[in-house]
Amino acid sequence: MDVALGGTFDPVHDGHRRLFERAFELGDVTVGLTSDELAPKTRHVDRYVRTYEERKRDLEAELTSHAETYGREFEIRPLEEPTGIATEPQFDYLIVSPETANGGERINDLRRERGHDPLEVVVVPHVHAEDDDVISSTRIVRGEIDEHGNRTPDHEGRGASR
Repeated sequence: MDVALGGTFDPVHDGHRRLFERAFELGDVTVGLTSDELAPKTRHVDRYVRTYEERKRDLEAELTSHAETYGREFEIRPLEEPTGIATEPQFDYLIVSPETANGGERINDLRRERGHDPLEVVVVPHVHAEDDDVISSTRIVRGEIDEHGNRTPDHEGRGASR
């Protein structure tokens, strides 16, 4: 089976790792990594995003570990538009997080328009930090939590940020 997923992955955290694990459980994985041009347009908040090459280097290291664990292959490709690689006919599954599940529906609409079978959209639940809020790259960049969801020293004892 061929599995697609996409994102900015800056920085990679335990929520992303859960997506990767589910993807590799299902098959060989192709990751659409947002291009430098697309990344700022996909962010929910305005913040610096590292370059494509920097993000790709870190993502390759992360995916190599998962691929070895599951005996699978992977490929990283630039994602130039939000619907990206998943509209291509070779994929069987699309891995999404809860907030991107609607994008999976849009991708399947495009696939049908192009005469392709719809993908099975697999929604992977969020991973929560120790403060019970969702682990996100934005929270990590803000210094609230680390990549595993642990509060950082400056944010110890504070409530969840919403």
